[in-house]
Amino acid sequence: MPGLRRDRLLTLLLLGALLAADLYFHLGPRVRRRLQPRERPLGCPCARRAASPAPAPAPSAPRRVEPGGGGDPGSKLQALFAHPLYNQPEEPPLLGPEDSLLAGPEALRYYRRKVARWNRRQRMYKEQLNLTSPEPPVQLHQEASWVQFHLGINRHGLYPRSSPIVSKLLQDMRDFPTISADYSQDEKALLGACDCSQIVKPSGVHLKLVLRFSDFGKAMFKPMRQQRDEETPEDFFYFIDFQRHNAEIAAFHLDRILDFRRVPPTVGRLVNITKEILEVTRNEILQSVFFVSPASNVCFFAKCPYMCKTEYAVCGNPHLLEGSLSAFLPSLNLAPRLSVPNPWIRSYSLAGREEWEVNPLYCAAVKQLYPHGSSDRLLNIIDMAIFDFLTGNMDRHHYEMFTRFGDDGFLIHLDNARGFGRHSHDEVSILAPLFQCCRIKRKTLLHLQLLAQAEYRLSDVMRESLLEDQLSPVLTEPHLLALDRRLQTVLRTVQDCIEAHGEQSVVADGPVGQWAPDSSRANTTS
Repeated sequence: MPGLRRDRLLTLLLLGALLAADLYFHLGPRVRRRLQPRERPLGCPCARRAASPAPAPAPSAPRRVEPGGGGDPGSKLQALFAHPLYNQPEEPPLLGPEDSLLAGPEALRYYRRKVARWNRRQRMYKEQLNLTSPEPPVQLHQEASWVQFHLGINRHGLYPRSSPIVSKLLQDMRDFPTISADYSQDEKALLGACDCSQIVKPSGVHLKLVLRFSDFGKAMFKPMRQQRDEETPEDFFYFIDFQRHNAEIAAFHLDRILDFRRVPPTVGRLVNITKEILEVTRNEILQSVFFVSPASNVCFFAKCPYMCKTEYAVCGNPHLLEGSLSAFLPSLNLAPRLSVPNPWIRSYSLAGREEWEVNPLYCAAVKQLYPHGSSDRLLNIIDMAIFDFLTGNMDRHHYEMFTRFGDDGFLIHLDNARGFGRHSHDEVSILAPLFQCCRIKRKTLLHLQLLAQAEYRLSDVMRESLLEDQLSPVLTEPHLLALDRRLQTVLRTVQDCIEAHGEQSVVADGPVGQWAPDSSRANTTS
């Protein structure tokens, strides 16, 4: 009996020692990190570039140019937005609530419920860990820029031309502190279920995170993976290319200049990945992929079997990391979206080819399929192809659209990070919808012709627009000049179509059904 009691005592002492070690080495540091006030690391070489929440911008702060607003009289960008083409009424006119994506009262009730649920979960989490925090519960403010952005979406685009909300939203995403970080839904679905035999890797090399800010707005964060002056190697397939944060930023500015307004507002930011991601995430898997490199930089990588390696990590300097932040669209519960395969989808294999690459009559077949022959869908796809050609994005396998606006609704230009990879090469096959169908909206053509004029040169207005971003220069000069060269290619392609088929047949003033497409005719221009 004395020996049994002694064994029990030793077991209790061992368990107590293990518990004390766990508290000291694991729970203790986590609790201390939670309670530490947020501040930027001293001596950080990039601190001078970090976002500053000062109420008044410094004299050297980037100048923001709003369509239709005042500005520098010598500004080409301001002159462009003041042009009558950017100020004429849009067709069809907005008639009432049915032309808006969201019903205001219903959306606000939904967001209030989400905020209340968030606060309850945060309270339960702190109670489980016995944490005390001076941070007050999150409040929903109707005037928050992300709420107004959601309420402003209508059938013409994601935001009105002259809305000041976009600039406010970009500033908030750049300056507001984060309150949570997590994997995106598609990344979560792939955790532990990645197929290493796949040629196209759906995750890993293009790590992305969802960040939530103190105003309860959300953005998709894509970290810097490639230096601006690096070109994609010519031997790389488009589906294994890196996703570039600066391409997401530049795509938003180009989309706004083209007057499409189909890319969600996107801004660059220097993110402190320790303070603004690691210390605010509740996801233990995300916490587990952080480490300190031999150069004393904080790094993290994607949690996926074929990419769970430190050589695929992204690293701060030592804590700050460049990235793009793209505003979230309204929840699918409020605004359902349809994801549609692009008729001109590419083959995601090493040797395969799709029908459009070998069949010169492919467009005639597409027009026989609903709804391409009886709505604006085909014209919108051609708009998207022109946009992708200008950026060099070959990875447009799907497009999305809001179901509320029906078949004529605009296409949302999401996921543009594989653009601006090679300034020295123009991939003309991206324009296949244009030169195979020989169709283009008159509105689109007029904008392209305007941007080809010296006083509104596309590279000049893009350069000026990108100066607004904190991470400027966003694009190198060769990429900017490539935009002018590609624009001329688009205009020559349209001119070839007009010479072959006549302007009345090529340039569309209305839906496809109003200009009688000839499905038996195929264009041979390239």
